[in-house]
Amino acid sequence: MTDQTATPRSFSASVPLKGRIAIPGDKSISHRSLMLSALAVGESRVTGLLEGHDVLATAAAMRAMGATIERRNDGEWRIHGVGVGGLLQPREALDMGNSGTSTRLLMGLVASHPITTTFIGDASLSGRPMGRVIDPLSLMGADISASPGGRLPLMVRGLAPAIPLAYRLPMASAQVKSAVLLAGLNTPGITEVIEPVPTRDHSERMLKGFGADLTVELGADGTRHIRIRGEAELKPQTITVPGDPSSAAFFIVAALLVPGSDVTIANVGLNPTRAGLVEVLQQMGGSIELLDAREVGGEPVADLRVRHSALKGIAVDPAIVPSMVDEFPILFVAAALAEGRTVTTGLDELRVKESDRIAVMATGLQAIGARVEETEDGLIIDGTGGDPLPGGATIAGHLDHRICMSFAVAGLVGKAPVTIDDIAPVATSFPNFEELLAGLQQ
Repeated sequence: MTDQTATPRSFSASVPLKGRIAIPGDKSISHRSLMLSALAVGESRVTGLLEGHDVLATAAAMRAMGATIERRNDGEWRIHGVGVGGLLQPREALDMGNSGTSTRLLMGLVASHPITTTFIGDASLSGRPMGRVIDPLSLMGADISASPGGRLPLMVRGLAPAIPLAYRLPMASAQVKSAVLLAGLNTPGITEVIEPVPTRDHSERMLKGFGADLTVELGADGTRHIRIRGEAELKPQTITVPGDPSSAAFFIVAALLVPGSDVTIANVGLNPTRAGLVEVLQQMGGSIELLDAREVGGEPVADLRVRHSALKGIAVDPAIVPSMVDEFPILFVAAALAEGRTVTTGLDELRVKESDRIAVMATGLQAIGARVEETEDGLIIDGTGGDPLPGGATIAGHLDHRICMSFAVAGLVGKAPVTIDDIAPVATSFPNFEELLAGLQQ
């Protein structure tokens, strides 16, 4: 997957957003459904899969290691797995494109298989450190050779049988937790992950669904102890992927900010480890109504009706950060138009995403006239009280899909257009973002 020529795009003040939309499938669940289906014995079926570049990179990697993965004309994906322990040596390097999730989770998967795998990616992914995954996988016996700074390209020489361990996460990270659990699938004995605070639990839910022997216990000190028994035999599943709350976030905030808007977003996954943004926006005064709350495939789901609201700034509780870590860029945009001050702390993780999202958002928001102060672990934003932002700047998206979409939303409430230097990265997670937006503006 090679870097493409830049595609600039401008976003201007919008008419009220009206209508009902269905967003693409959840990216986290899509990745995991492909990986675990590829390790099950038999045929799994997946509907609602996110067909963005990141998830397609995972599909290509699992094919390269022996799984049969086909997309039918009706949109259903069928996966014939190779069984835990059955991954084959890929003939070429696995190109992860821009997908940090694919890279970190697949590193875990191959670490306990007797194969050697090289991971490469685009310029953005190649700048992201992988040390937090390298450390525990090395303790399990994998031999990992990385580029300077623990970056891609890197090579993983798996060990089978790998060494089970009890690993305490130095900081909350669903990707590191998932990498260790996936390595534990083909490791004899019990592999344990201890997380200081709960992070998104899609891996635990789906591993259980596929038949893995996995338990979760809460420690007296508030820690979570996740234990998986290795050498598992996974059973094929039929999976319906709910809509991605991280993708819904952009339309939630757009509807809250654009005067006169009334938007319903169908089938949004509301796993409590992912739904922090909705809670924070409701605390700020946002009108977000949950309709037809239900459960689909073990995941809570609802339709969200969102109407334009006058938001008020708040101090965001850092304890909620793990449940909305990917949504802070768009929250910063909402805060820029709220009344009063919004303070965010505990966002260290944002500095090692597709970009340094704290610095990039601070620079971009200041360029379009927002009042922003950058701190070591967050932003302090003094909002306009609902008045439009001046706008009129070109924003460097740093190949980061969430930065690009956040400033697209900012452009909808600007006095002058906001231009994104390259909109192409949006396709990694939300290929029809602009199409859905245009449909709401009619």
